[in-house]
Amino acid sequence: MVENSEQTNTENSAEDLKNALNESAAANAVQNAEKDSECDASAACSAEKTEGATEKAEGAARSKIDIKQKVIEYSMRTLVLVIGLVIMSFGVGLSIQATLGTSPISSIPTVLYYITKLSVGTTTIIFNTLIVILQIIILRRRFRLIQLLQIPVCVVFGLLCDVSLSCLGAVTPQQYWAQWLICIAGILLVAIGVSFEVAANVMTLAGEGLALSVCKVAPKIKFGYAKVMCDCSFVIIAAAISLIFLHGLQGVREGTIAAAIFVGLIAKQLNKVTIPLANKFFALSSKHKNNESGAAMQHSTAKGN
Repeated sequence: MVENSEQTNTENSAEDLKNALNESAAANAVQNAEKDSECDASAACSAEKTEGATEKAEGAARSKIDIKQKVIEYSMRTLVLVIGLVIMSFGVGLSIQATLGTSPISSIPTVLYYITKLSVGTTTIIFNTLIVILQIIILRRRFRLIQLLQIPVCVVFGLLCDVSLSCLGAVTPQQYWAQWLICIAGILLVAIGVSFEVAANVMTLAGEGLALSVCKVAPKIKFGYAKVMCDCSFVIIAAAISLIFLHGLQGVREGTIAAAIFVGLIAKQLNKVTIPLANKFFALSSKHKNNESGAAMQHSTAKGN
């Protein structure tokens, strides 16, 4: 009996020990599962943070590249505008040297040049600044501050006019047919310059800005008609000033009429070539920058990973 009791107790103790071991193993398994779950959650959180950081880096890279692209494109458009202003200034210079009258927009500055003996560039700057002030009076609250950029453009154009005249000082045709040849060359150069200005699509000169202002306050008037109205007004004012102070027509002659008729017509035909070429030029540059942006994005992503 005693042996049976001891054997039973031994078996019960072994069974209790076995149960205790099983419970301990189960508890350890639960703890390990909890730890594994925590590790998985931590890894997922870390992956989400890494992905979010990568997206932010890519967004910042895109933003910087877009800004850079816009700056480069605006710089190229400004370069095209400056080239147009240079060409136009030499056209004005040839017209003045031909002494058959300049284009309508340059007629008043040219007459003031004959009267005041100031340089053509100086009178051009003064006259175009007055036109910008006139735009402010016409538009009032609708005048945008960015339109004041017409003034520095006019300053550059005025300085270029002085440079062109100094370069063309030796051009002094004496015969009437020679004057017409120089005048025609001036008309062509002015038309080419206007075409470049239109293709650049950055900022207009004050004369075109005045015509656009008239269109804004009188929407029924088309830009072409408004431009003709402004040009005719410039010619009439220039002729009146010339007759009053110079007792004759200087700076406003048959060449002025020819310029008023043909500059716009020639520029319109040239626009069919210059505008598509300029757009292709800007598009190619943009494509090149897009390739650079893609490489930068890949580099940024690889660095983030």
